[in-house]
Amino acid sequence: MSLTIGPYDLQNADISGAKWQEVRAEELNMDNVSIARTSINNVNMNAMKLNDVNMSEIQISDANMSGLRIKLANFSHANVEHVYLFGTEFKNIVLPREDQPQYQPDGQYRPIRFDDCNLSRTQLTNCDLSNVDINNCDITGLRINGILISDLLKAL
Repeated sequence: MSLTIGPYDLQNADISGAKWQEVRAEELNMDNVSIARTSINNVNMNAMKLNDVNMSEIQISDANMSGLRIKLANFSHANVEHVYLFGTEFKNIVLPREDQPQYQPDGQYRPIRFDDCNLSRTQLTNCDLSNVDINNCDITGLRINGILISDLLKAL
């Protein structure tokens, strides 16, 4: 059985620890929402807008998340596998440092990890990408601060 959500606006809520399985969430807007420690599997989440969202320790796998607009999100300890992120925009993504209040109490900091994802035409703007792990992903047309990744790699 699958669940369809949207169009819907969700503000100032904590729905951490949820399990989203076979969910279709289109035109879902989240503002100041925590979905930390949430497991998202086999979902279709097109054209969502996420603003000021806590996504720490989130696990996302086998999902279509194309066309997302993500701004001011905390992705500490996130793991993203087999996800289609074509055309997604990440803006001002927060990857907490040890001296920031969002730092995890377990004493470990792990940035977001992308495995076997389609990141083509994805935009990363003003994001701290230090130690971000990208493995076996399509990065065709990926832009970081407006610059094509292919041009950045040529400069190395």
